[in-house]
Amino acid sequence: MANLIVDGNWAAADVAYRCVDFAAIYPITPSSTMGELADEWSFQHKKNIWGAIPQIIEMQSEGGAAGAMHGALQMGALATTFTASQGLLLMIPNMYKIAGEQTPFVMHVAARALATHALSIFGDHSDVMSVRSTGFALLSSHNVQQASDMAAIAHAATLRSRVPFLHFFDGFRTSHEESRLDRISDDVLREMIPDDLVLENRARGMTPDAPTIRGTAQNPDVYFQGREAANPLYAATPEIVQECMDKFAKLTGRAYHLVDYVGDPNAENVIVAMGSACETIEETLPFLPRGLGLVKVHLYRPFPTDAFRAALPKTARRIAVLDRTKEPGAIGEPLYQDVKTVVGDAAAVFGGRYGLGSKEFKPRDVKAVYENLMRDTLHHNFTVGIDDDLSGLSLKTDPAFAVQAENFKTAILYGIGSDGTVGAVKNIVKIVGENSDLYPQSYAVYDSKKSGGLTASHVRFSNAPIKSQYLIEVADFISVSNFMIAQRFDVFRGLRAGGTVMINTSMSPDVAFANLPRETQEHLLRLRANVYFLDANGAAAELGLGNRINTFIMLNFFNLTQIIDPAVAAKSAKVAIEKTYKKKGMEIVQANWAAVDKAAEYLHQYVLPSSVSNFAPDFVPSMTADAPAEIAGTLGEMAAQRGDAIPVSRFRVGGEFGAGQYPVGTSKYEKRAVSDRVATCDLEKCIQCGKCSMLCPHAAIRIKALNAAQVDAARAAGIIVVPMKTPELGPDMYYTLAISAADCTGCGVCVKNCPVAALAMKPARDVAAENQRAFDAVVKLPDVAREQLNLNIPKHVELLPHYFEFPGACAGCGETPYVKMMAHLFGDRMVVANATGCSSIYGANLPTTPWTRDANGRGPAWSNSLFEDNAEYGLGMRLALNQKRDTLRGLLFELNIPNVEEMFAETDVTHQRANVEMLRKKLAGTDGPRARLAESLLGEMVTKSVWIVGGDGWAYDIGYGGLDHILHSGENVNVLVLDTEGYSNTGGQQSKSTPFAASMKFAIGGKEHAKKDLGMMAMMSGAYVAQIALGANPVQAIRAFREAESFPGPSVILAYAPCIAHGFALQNGVQHQTQLVQTGAWPLYRFDPRLIDAGRNPLTLDSNIDNPTPLEDFLKTESRFGAARAANPNFDRLVEFAKENNRYKSELKKYIAHFAMMNAANQTKENGEG
Repeated sequence: MANLIVDGNWAAADVAYRCVDFAAIYPITPSSTMGELADEWSFQHKKNIWGAIPQIIEMQSEGGAAGAMHGALQMGALATTFTASQGLLLMIPNMYKIAGEQTPFVMHVAARALATHALSIFGDHSDVMSVRSTGFALLSSHNVQQASDMAAIAHAATLRSRVPFLHFFDGFRTSHEESRLDRISDDVLREMIPDDLVLENRARGMTPDAPTIRGTAQNPDVYFQGREAANPLYAATPEIVQECMDKFAKLTGRAYHLVDYVGDPNAENVIVAMGSACETIEETLPFLPRGLGLVKVHLYRPFPTDAFRAALPKTARRIAVLDRTKEPGAIGEPLYQDVKTVVGDAAAVFGGRYGLGSKEFKPRDVKAVYENLMRDTLHHNFTVGIDDDLSGLSLKTDPAFAVQAENFKTAILYGIGSDGTVGAVKNIVKIVGENSDLYPQSYAVYDSKKSGGLTASHVRFSNAPIKSQYLIEVADFISVSNFMIAQRFDVFRGLRAGGTVMINTSMSPDVAFANLPRETQEHLLRLRANVYFLDANGAAAELGLGNRINTFIMLNFFNLTQIIDPAVAAKSAKVAIEKTYKKKGMEIVQANWAAVDKAAEYLHQYVLPSSVSNFAPDFVPSMTADAPAEIAGTLGEMAAQRGDAIPVSRFRVGGEFGAGQYPVGTSKYEKRAVSDRVATCDLEKCIQCGKCSMLCPHAAIRIKALNAAQVDAARAAGIIVVPMKTPELGPDMYYTLAISAADCTGCGVCVKNCPVAALAMKPARDVAAENQRAFDAVVKLPDVAREQLNLNIPKHVELLPHYFEFPGACAGCGETPYVKMMAHLFGDRMVVANATGCSSIYGANLPTTPWTRDANGRGPAWSNSLFEDNAEYGLGMRLALNQKRDTLRGLLFELNIPNVEEMFAETDVTHQRANVEMLRKKLAGTDGPRARLAESLLGEMVTKSVWIVGGDGWAYDIGYGGLDHILHSGENVNVLVLDTEGYSNTGGQQSKSTPFAASMKFAIGGKEHAKKDLGMMAMMSGAYVAQIALGANPVQAIRAFREAESFPGPSVILAYAPCIAHGFALQNGVQHQTQLVQTGAWPLYRFDPRLIDAGRNPLTLDSNIDNPTPLEDFLKTESRFGAARAANPNFDRLVEFAKENNRYKSELKKYIAHFAMMNAANQTKENGEG
C-alpha cells in the first residue's frame, strides 16, 4: 500500500487521521472528502499510530466544529478538522483562542475562494489569507505528494512549537487531482511524532485532579503583556519546522525547506509563489532563457525571513510576487507585502494576482511574467490570466506558447454531469497506477450545475512525476460520452495531428459523422484523425445495465490508447467490479463483467471520407436566436465554454452584469438538450389533469387553456389543440400541452406518473425538432387570468405564469417542483432569500438562471447571502420592506392624499396595483421632493411575499439558530425547507433531518439517532407549520402554501424532497413519497394558530397515522437503507427504534392538537364565556 493513486484530499486525510485522537468536521466543498474519509476509516475501526480508533463527529456548522475541537484540545487531545472558504471564516473566533492558549493543533484546508460578488466553490487563497492574523502557522503544499508530506510535518511541528498549524493546498487543483502517492508509513509518523511530545501535550490537558482556570476575562493592566508573551514561540517556529523537514528527509528521502529555490543560481529575475502554481512555474523554467528563478514558499506564517533571504539569489534585481487572492484597497496582496518588507530596496518588487476562483494558470502566463521582468516593463498590481480592459492591469500572453515533455501521453474525456465519465477516468488512472510504473494524473473540470453540465477529465501519463498543474490543450486522445457535446462544443480543437477520437452515439458511423458540425468534420479530416464510434448506451441496455456506460468508455480507452495492455486493464476492472457490486448480488457482478468482455464489440472504426458531408450542420448555437445581444454576448460565451476570454469591462459596476447582479429569465435561451430520449404526449389520450406539468422537475412541460377565439391562430402556428374535458373554466374552452425537447432531461417522471399512459419516452432525434417548434409556439400563448382560476386545483396552478423554468438540477430532482409551485402562486410579488445549497446552485448558477418574469415584467427578486445566515437575511428583507411601506404611508398622509388607511388595508393584489397607478398619476401632478420620494416607494403599496428557502442542512443544522429566531419574531416571513434528509449539495452527508437507519456519509452504518422534528419545534413558536409531500398529496401541498402565505406572521413549510442520494430511480419519486407518508414516518399536517382563536383544532392531520403501513417495506426500496443493512449487523435494532420513534411522534402530535383545544377552552372560561 506504499504507492497509491489518490487525490490531495486523501493524501492529507490519511496522515491527519493517523496523527489524532479526535476530529470535529462539517462538510464544505472542496474539503468534504477529507472528513468523509476520516469517518469511513473510523467506522472501519482503522487505528491511529498509537493503536486507538480516532473519534469523528460531524457538527452542525464549522463554528460548532471549531468549538468542539477547542474543547477536545483543552482536555489534552490531539485533534484536527478539514474545511475551506466560508467554513474557515466561521472558525476564526476559536482559532484566535486556540492560538492564544498556545495549543498544539493542525487543521487541513483545501483553499477556496470566498463568496464576494458571487459564490465560487473553486480554488484560490482568499480563505487562508483571511486568517493570517489568528496566530496559526500557515504551511503550504504544492502537489498531491506534498499534501501528505506537509501534513506530517505540520503534525510534528505543532507539538514541538506549541503553535497551531493550518496546512493548506489548492482547492480542486490539488484536492481533487489524482496522481501517484508514496504513502508515509506508520513507523515514519511515529518517528516524526515521538511519544514524549504526545505525553507532554496530554499532561497539559484540563482535569479536576489538577484543576486550573482558563479563558479568564482580563483588564487593561495585563492583557497586552499576555499577548506579547507568545513571541518566543513564534520566533522559534521556523527553525522547528525546518528541523522537522530535515528529519522527514532522512526518513523518506524527500527533502523540503521553509523556502525552496529552483532556477539559475545567479538569476536577476525571480518569481515568488505558493501553491500549485509553483509546479507550473518550475515546469516552464527550462523552456525559458537563463537568468530566471523561482522562490517556492512553504511556511508562510510565521514568515521565515532568514530562510527567504538565504534562498533568494543575491543577484536578484527584479521580483514578481504572485498572490492567489485579492485585498481591495491594499497596497498589495499579503505575500507581496511580506516579500517587500523582507527585501526592502535591495530589489524591485512587484505584486500581481492570478488564479482567483480556479482561473487557469498556464505556462504562457509564467512566460508573460518573466518577459515583463526581463524587459523591466512589469508594473505593480498586475494580473495575469485575464483580459483587464477596464483598469489595464493584465499582462498580455502568447497563446502559442506551451510546454510538454516528449514522454507525455495525454487524453481528454468529455462527459455530461452524472453520466459516469468522471468515475471511468478515476478507474483508468487507478488501473494504470496499479499495473505499470507510469505516473498518471487526472483532473476533472466541471461547473457547479447539479447534473447535466459539461465535464472534461484531463489525463496525463508519463515516465516521470508530472508537474503540469493546468488543463491539457493538445491531446493524443479525445472522447465524448454524448453526441450532443460534439454538436455544441468545439471539443476536438485540441486534438494532436494523427490523434484518436471516440464518440459515443447510437447512430450508425456514417450518419453520426455526417451530423458532426462542418468545422469539426474539416478539422478531423485535416488532422487525419483516427475516428471511432461507440454505442455504449445500446450496449448498456442490451446487457441490462440501464444507462451506466462508464465501463464501455473505460475499456475502450485502453483498447484504443494501449497505455497498458487492455487484457491487464480488463482483469483489474473485473476485480474492482466484484469488490464494488458483490454485496448487491452476483447477477449484477456478471452483467458488469459481460460489459468488460464485450466492450470492444460496440466500438467501430470509421474510415474518414475525402471531404465533409454535403449537408454538414453548423455548431448548435449556445443561445437561441431570440436571446438579446448583451445576454448572448456574455452569457452565451460562457455557455459555449469561452467565458475565460470575456474581458473585465463586461462586468463593470453599473453595467448589466456588474456588482454580482445578473438579469432574470436567461435559462430559456440556453437549450442544453442533454438527453437522447425525451418525453412526448398524445393529446388524444391525455385527460388534462396537469399532473405531468406539476411534477416536471425542469418546467419542460407547459399546459395552456384557450378560448374559442384563440384556437384558429394556435392551430395555424402548428399547435395541437383539443377541447377541454372539464367545464370549470367555462364553455368552449380548449387545451394544449407541449414539451420542450431541448429542456427535457429524460428523467421519466412524467411518463411514470401519467394516469392514462398518454406520455412516452422517444428518441430525441426522431421528435425533438417538431416538439420544440410546438413548445416555442405554446409558451407565446396568453395565460389565463388569475381571477378565472381555482388555485386549490393543481391543474389551475399550472395554468399560472411560470416564474421558475429550466433549472440545472439533477434529472428527476425532488426539490424543484416545490420551488416551481411556490413561484407559480406568489412569483409576481415575491422576494426570495435562498440559503446556499442545491436550490441556490440550480437556481442561480451561471451562465443562465431559471428565475424569470411574466409578460408584465414582474417576477421573483432572488438573492443568496451565505449558508448559515439565510433566515436572518430574509428577516432583514422583511423589515426593510415594512419600513419602506411605513415611510410611504407617512408621506401620503403628509401630502394630504385621501383614503390612505383604506388603501393600506386593501388585501387584494389587483386592487393594490390599481391604487398604485391611481397614486402615480396623482403624484405626477404634485411638485416637491416629498412627492418624488413617495413616487419612488409606490411599489410598496403592493404586499410583498417574502420567502426564505433552503435545505435541511441549513434549516436543521447550520442555520437553525437564525430560523428559531425568526419563528419567534412575529414578522410576516415564509420559510420553505426542501428536506432531502441530508446534505445533498456537498455529496450526501447526514444532517439532523436524516432518519434512523439511513446510511449517509458520517453515518455509514445507518444513523443511530432520531430525525429532528423541526415541525413540532416550530409549533411551539406560534408559527404556521405544514409538512407536505407533493407526490403524495398535491392538493394538501397547495393548501399549505396558500395558508402559510396568508398567515400574518412566521410560517414554515417542510417539504419532503426525494434525492439521488436516497438510492432509487427518481422517476419513482411520487411512489416513494406516497409510501413514506403511509408508513407514518412523514405525516402530512397543517398547524394554523389562527384556528385556536376560533375554538378549532389548530392541527389538521392530512394523512393516516393511526394505521401505518410496515416501515420495513419502504426501507427495502432505497439503497441508503440497504447499504446500512449491509454494513451494520445491528440494523434491525435501528429499524425498531425508528418505528417506535414514529409511533411516539404521532401520538405527540395528537396530544398537541388536543392540548391546544383544551387551552382554548380554558381561555374561554377565564374570559367569562361558556
